[in-house]
Amino acid sequence: MRTYQDWLRYGIRQLRDAGIEDAALESRLLLMAAADLSRTELISAEPDGMPEAAAARFERMLRERLTRRPLQHVLGATEFYGLDFVSDARALVPRPDSETVVEAALNLLPPDTSTLVADLGTGSGCLLAAILAKRSAARGIGVEASPAAASLALENLDRLGLASRATVFEGSWTDWADWGQAGLVISNPPYIASAEIAALAPEVRDYDPSSALDGGADGLVAYREIVDFAARLMAPGAWLVFEIGYDQKETVSGLLEAADFTGIGSARDLGGNDRAVWAQKRES
Repeated sequence: MRTYQDWLRYGIRQLRDAGIEDAALESRLLLMAAADLSRTELISAEPDGMPEAAAARFERMLRERLTRRPLQHVLGATEFYGLDFVSDARALVPRPDSETVVEAALNLLPPDTSTLVADLGTGSGCLLAAILAKRSAARGIGVEASPAAASLALENLDRLGLASRATVFEGSWTDWADWGQAGLVISNPPYIASAEIAALAPEVRDYDPSSALDGGADGLVAYREIVDFAARLMAPGAWLVFEIGYDQKETVSGLLEAADFTGIGSARDLGGNDRAVWAQKRES
């Protein structure tokens, strides 16, 4: 019987040969899931023989990953801002870079705030859920045009015990009527230029919903639309926080400035790339 260590090494070789980065980490995570073991338990069990049922699950999961299906889809879940989210093809995979947006939003919300937080294009609901988990008096609404993504956001909000304070409006942000009720509006809109999508990693290009990726010819269509609606409909003093592409800070900041927003700021992600831009609706 092959040991857990044998299977771990086998997985590393297969993933590495397929050109997948972090092959050692991914092999370990797949093995943990297949065997239902924690990281510590797997380390202790490495010299032991791996049961046939667990080995068969590991081989199946490994084959799925080798097709370049995202690891998070194979595992069925991913961690974001310390919370566990269901992750599948209904919405973008939550990514660590987006935690920069959560941090920016939390810095704008006092701990005891009871304001409404709106997440435009909520997808999996990860941004909204992470904020509400840290601001227990706040309420939230996810705005999502995709019925599939809306169902995933509702599922995650319910699993995380947030359904009593949050709901999802199924429809476009252009049809959402409560802009003026929100003290904070956040969004990770589609921001990849259409011509660049073909060059994305297969995990993104082939599995993330195209509607959540394609930002039009210059990647800025959604930003222009949101800023236009926000400038007309948001309450004075309310905040708007965007996730942005690494090269979009100046342009998005310029859109906000031209719309007479104030307090414009930005933050970088852990990789040093510009990732969040925020601004406040000017007081009357």
